[in-house]
Amino acid sequence: MSQATDLALRDVARARRQVDWLNLALWVIVLGFGLKLAWAAAQNPAFEWRVVGHWFFDATIMRGLSVTLGLTVVSMLIGVVIGVLLAVARMSDSRLFRGIAWGYIWFFRGTPLLVQLIFWYNMSTLFSTVSLGVPFGPAFVTWKTNDLITPLTAAFCGLALNEAAYMAEIVRGGLLSIDPGQMDTARAFGMTHGRALRRIVIPQAMRAIIPPTGNQLISMIKATSLVSVIAMADLLYSVQAVYNRNFEVIPLLLVAVIWYLLITSLLNVGQGFIERRFARGDRDTKVAEPA
Repeated sequence: MSQATDLALRDVARARRQVDWLNLALWVIVLGFGLKLAWAAAQNPAFEWRVVGHWFFDATIMRGLSVTLGLTVVSMLIGVVIGVLLAVARMSDSRLFRGIAWGYIWFFRGTPLLVQLIFWYNMSTLFSTVSLGVPFGPAFVTWKTNDLITPLTAAFCGLALNEAAYMAEIVRGGLLSIDPGQMDTARAFGMTHGRALRRIVIPQAMRAIIPPTGNQLISMIKATSLVSVIAMADLLYSVQAVYNRNFEVIPLLLVAVIWYLLITSLLNVGQGFIERRFARGDRDTKVAEPA
């Protein structure tokens, strides 16, 4: 080995050691700040960690947590189903379907979710009854709006219909990522448009759909806290009901914050696992392709 090469290798090794020391210093600084903040929070009597521990697994809080999780799951499922239908409608050849889907997405993405929830909750001020029947003809079934639109149904309607608008664009983006030739090939083999979507296009588009859907699910968990304004007994509402009685505002809010962080952390882990699984399948497919 020549002397010049030896010197160059030593310079590279020295540069790597400098970078390693820099990274180590940054880690020490960040950990130091983190430990300092954690110690300050643990020692600050205003946080009242004893109260946090007392109420963390309280039955009232657990009921509110179960409502939050139920709202999230049901609203997300409804939103995904409607979102898929809207995405397919936006990509259809029919101007009518495209216009309806575009108008739906424009309205629900253009208005705040909180406003939508309040509108649903106060629907009885606009319509005293809700009927099913022939347009401008006889009504077959009629309900009082106050009986039909409870805080629960208002929460489901507001969350699910709003989520459907975002899921429609996510699904549409995933479908657009697939080569149009896939659909043409499926139609050439005699498949209907719907069957080709179900069997060929949508399964391939899932790699592009799942990651943003995971983000939407995490956002939905946090968005459920808005239903507290319509007297829906979710996690935040339950916490507020407790601290309105005992005036322990900060400790009870910490209970809600910790529960939200725990749930979103678990969802982040699950999302990362699913993304790695689909990415591995994509890499395996690329490796299997002939050169």
